Amino acid sequence: MEKIVVNGGTPLCGEVEVSGFKNAALPIIYACVLVKGKCIIENIPNIIDINRSFDILRGMGAVIRTVDRTTVEIDCTDVVCGTSDYSLVRRLRGSYYLLGAELGRFGKARVAYPGGCDFGVRPIDQHIKGFKALGGKVVTDGGYIEISTENGKVTPANIYFDMSTVGATLNIMLASVMADGMTVIENAAREPHIVDCANFLNSCGAKISGAGSDVIKIKGVESLHGCTYAIIPDMIEAGSFLVAAAATRGNVKVTNVIPKHLESITAKLEEVGVTVEEFDDAVSVRVDGPLRPTNVKTLPYPGFPTDMHPQMCALLATIEGVSFINESIYDNRFRYVEELKRMGASIKVDGRIVTVEGGVPLSAAPLIAVDLRGGIAVLIAALTVSGISEITEINLIERGYDDIVGKLRGLGADIKKVYVPDPVTLKQAN
Repeated sequence: MEKIVVNGGTPLCGEVEVSGFKNAALPIIYACVLVKGKCIIENIPNIIDINRSFDILRGMGAVIRTVDRTTVEIDCTDVVCGTSDYSLVRRLRGSYYLLGAELGRFGKARVAYPGGCDFGVRPIDQHIKGFKALGGKVVTDGGYIEISTENGKVTPANIYFDMSTVGATLNIMLASVMADGMTVIENAAREPHIVDCANFLNSCGAKISGAGSDVIKIKGVESLHGCTYAIIPDMIEAGSFLVAAAATRGNVKVTNVIPKHLESITAKLEEVGVTVEEFDDAVSVRVDGPLRPTNVKTLPYPGFPTDMHPQMCALLATIEGVSFINESIYDNRFRYVEELKRMGASIKVDGRIVTVEGGVPLSAAPLIAVDLRGGIAVLIAALTVSGISEITEINLIERGYDDIVGKLRGLGADIKKVYVPDPVTLKQAN
């Protein structure tokens, strides 16, 4: 077991490079199942969820070769449908992209229910609605989702989602990319990783148009071929560094980003008084004076991302005055609040509304990373206060942040990762 030890109170300063986007890399990795051939994927983040995904595909018969730290070659020519490891699939949410990929290639699928961070009810009913529209018969039994089609073929369809859903939009893209005809997705999600996955598939020979809008058209092709493709930069990692710089009253330039993807985040930072400067592939922030409270409402892209809600709360806790966060995406994304309150933060949760009475002095404390984004939020809070804070369950942070300790140290943070012997192992050793 490992923990992160932070001796906070120092403004972050300098330059940091962002890794590839986890939320874009995961669907693209599973999309390789559709390809009989080799795909070279560049700008891959070295994080737990990605490595687990590689293990899942290897267990299905894929050959995966590491080219360098951020580049892999994936050959799914010999993958066997329905053979994904139950325990691995259950450990990450993005594994559900196997459903669409298997269905698209084999006309059938068998995958365990996905796992990931617990934010309350996160149903996959829109995925199932789409699969059924494509001619799939869906059965859930024994912890698995099984899909079959007549004659082993996906039927093109017009699909209207009841809500904007990233996962279902991607899954139906994957499932229909080799159907015999045109599939239309209406009320499609518009996030950058939807566009990235469509661009990857098109590079493999698919015919997808409209990605990034609310109507996506997929004209089925007979087969896909391999390609070389680079994942887009991680807008949430970038946003996390920008918010951390603001919270510590620092001056940081974040590179390898697409500034347009960050507009909802940088606009909110400017609203609280942070100075923001955009470049072609970088964004810098600095704090020149007092900051002011604000209100935040999470929305589907291009609105303020739910994955930045906890980090923003950590920043608002350092700003004198009352701020409000309205979480409109998930109904239970507030477990991190109890950790911030351990530090002395004055925060109240009422339904999906968080009230932050900022400017109350915070103090260092032992903390727990309760989930991926909640974990980075308490880490940001720890960076803002003098004294030593220790954060456990850091594997949850490392699910989505590549070398977070090293990158923060490069910005001047007094931070380290230390090994802590498991109590059971320690007892046995003695």
